[in-house]
Amino acid sequence: MEGVLKNLKNTTELLAVAQTDVVKQWDKQTLDRAFQWTLYCQHIHSRFHNKKTIRDIIEKQLQNTNESLRATFPGYVDITFGDFSRCQHILLTKLLKNPVLPRAILEILFGTRSPMETDENEHQDATGHCNQLVAWRSACKVLTAMPVRTSAFPRVDAEIQGALLMEALDAVFGGGGGGEAHELLDSMLQQCEEEDHVLSVIASALTRKKNTTAEMASRGFLLNWLQQNEQLLQKMCLRVPVDYMMSHVKENIEFRAKYCDLLKRWASDMTFDINEGEWVPSGTTAGVSFKKLTDHFVAFVETSPLLREDVEKELNALKIADGDFDVKGLSVWGDLLAVLSK
Repeated sequence: MEGVLKNLKNTTELLAVAQTDVVKQWDKQTLDRAFQWTLYCQHIHSRFHNKKTIRDIIEKQLQNTNESLRATFPGYVDITFGDFSRCQHILLTKLLKNPVLPRAILEILFGTRSPMETDENEHQDATGHCNQLVAWRSACKVLTAMPVRTSAFPRVDAEIQGALLMEALDAVFGGGGGGEAHELLDSMLQQCEEEDHVLSVIASALTRKKNTTAEMASRGFLLNWLQQNEQLLQKMCLRVPVDYMMSHVKENIEFRAKYCDLLKRWASDMTFDINEGEWVPSGTTAGVSFKKLTDHFVAFVETSPLLREDVEKELNALKIADGDFDVKGLSVWGDLLAVLSK
């Protein structure tokens, strides 16, 4: 562990030096070695970010290193353990922002070989890292700028952008790191003015093929990111055709549970309107009609006989808790069961 801490300390110092005049002395060998050390840090983060005891030790070491570097370099910005997940990107950004970076180093960074084309087990040099950055930025701009050409789902532009999104994510995970993935997705969400379009892009991206390790990692990451953004997930379930959602329900147990919880929340927020003679959404679930709710539940239970059995058992328990009435309008759970049993 002592060796790991020393290496992380040295790489943190390297990131600080990348902003100084010292880079005037760098050659290709130095640059390659710098990117190799940052890749090492990304592997360390991937290996230990879920191990609290080791992470605490590393973060304590980082506190001491950051304190020392703040005293040495004016304007120094602390490096966190989370930053190690995108360590190569941080190094590249610091170099590009350094006004004294030699032209020869820039030519290497903008070389023709792209890290996107490198096998994840192959040792990367520094050549072409800017191509990777440009590709991510370009993909993000394309994702948010293409015009709408049709009202069909998914729209043609959304299909193209979904493919570009997955290619960008594949490049991230193909290189062994995932920190930039959050940046790409969050940027897409913030910059796109049309929310429905973002939902179409995500839905289209999730239907792309998933054969390689990077492709499976990209799809898993995108699904997890969607689940963590509950408001976005709810809007996606409301606006995206049900059959698109069911494909993910069938394949991903965690997504299935999250989706079921969402449907139950929609139901629990409903009240029965005596004048209308039907269940209506409350303010927190505006746009969710009882018809839409039942459509989702019916499609959900039809994905698996075992799932139908589990859902009906759970709904029956909720109905009993409501008083076990069979009269329409007294229990949303009872009325849902009545629809499912038809």
